[in-house]
Amino acid sequence: MTETAKLGAREQSHADVVRWTCPHGLHAGQGCVACYRASTEADPALPLWEVAVWFTSTRPMPIRALKDVRRHGCSFSLDQPSTPLVYLLSGQARAATGTEAVAGLVGFLIENQHIANTFTVTEVRAVHS
Repeated sequence: MTETAKLGAREQSHADVVRWTCPHGLHAGQGCVACYRASTEADPALPLWEVAVWFTSTRPMPIRALKDVRRHGCSFSLDQPSTPLVYLLSGQARAATGTEAVAGLVGFLIENQHIANTFTVTEVRAVHS
């Protein structure tokens, strides 16, 4: 099962907003620190999701920040595609739904603001492993 959403200037339909709202009432593209923390101690019986979050940053990220993400022990990776100021954060997360997995991955960025303190999520994807 794959769940994908392109986020941007256009508004999402009410159904999409509901679909991408985590159990804590936050839109997955905005991130949820509670979902991130829950995923770090998640029940191994929960589904494993491969998650990808594309986002833009208002300033370039130092190479050290890109490499530091791997040290968090969450199977996360932060890469910069060829487009300036566009980044891809990917990783695995255990969560009941793809929405929670995405909200947790974006929540990781919020929790670790030294990596990217100002960012805008443009697209998200969660694939059930």
